[in-house]
Amino acid sequence: MTDTVPDRAEITALLSDQWDAITRLVDGLDENAWRTASPLPGWTVFDVVAHVIGTESMLLGEPTPDIEVSGEHIRNEIGALNEKWIAALRPLTGSQLLERFLEVTGRRLKALEQTTPEAWAAKVPTPVGMAPYGRFMRIRVFDCWMHEHDIADALGVSVDEGGTRGTRSFEELLPALGRAAVKGAGAPDGARLTLDVTGPVSQRLDIAVEGGRASLVETLDAPATVVVSLDSGLFARLRGGRTTADAHADRFTVTGDTDLGNRLVRSLAFTI
Repeated sequence: MTDTVPDRAEITALLSDQWDAITRLVDGLDENAWRTASPLPGWTVFDVVAHVIGTESMLLGEPTPDIEVSGEHIRNEIGALNEKWIAALRPLTGSQLLERFLEVTGRRLKALEQTTPEAWAAKVPTPVGMAPYGRFMRIRVFDCWMHEHDIADALGVSVDEGGTRGTRSFEELLPALGRAAVKGAGAPDGARLTLDVTGPVSQRLDIAVEGGRASLVETLDAPATVVVSLDSGLFARLRGGRTTADAHADRFTVTGDTDLGNRLVRSLAFTI
């Protein structure tokens, strides 16, 4: 998947739609709502939007603000870099931040539309290692899609989690799923695991464990050792580290090897 170069027109359109979705969520919020705590530690709704602005500003070549930041939620250099942008933007009002969001994303869309096929396919540093720039932009769709849900969850509103944006973003949740099965859940050699994902982005995810490694397969070659059933919204939030299985015990079921299934559903987080 890393070397796949997505279609530029499709990804650009998805980013445009995704930024429009975020705009609809926050447009007209009062200041108290802007400062509502989000599922991300240390971040409010305002901070989530500021983070998106910061990332897109960096992609436009703007320098990172030279600001000292601190906080228990800052775990590494990337976290500190993100926080610098948020700290620089916090003095703004919510409406001013939205204006900045619209201005920055508008410039980004123009830049994407002018990206040459060579630049779109060129390998660049990304959160998943060196990969084509277009692949990086699909990761940006996923990141902004997750942040749309962070905002919606903070505000207590529902959004459409399916469609093309949901399907494309869901693809970013699947790499390293085998690691969750082996390293996280301790699935033994010979285990066959199924995640039956229902809802807006329905998928059956089959995992086979052999030689201490696990991988997604098209079909299992033996009956499933365990089947975990859950909706795609919960799956995305668990993979994104936004919540815990224990907080939503009524939204998933485990059949077969219940111990292994319960370990798996509690080991899905790979990012936050």
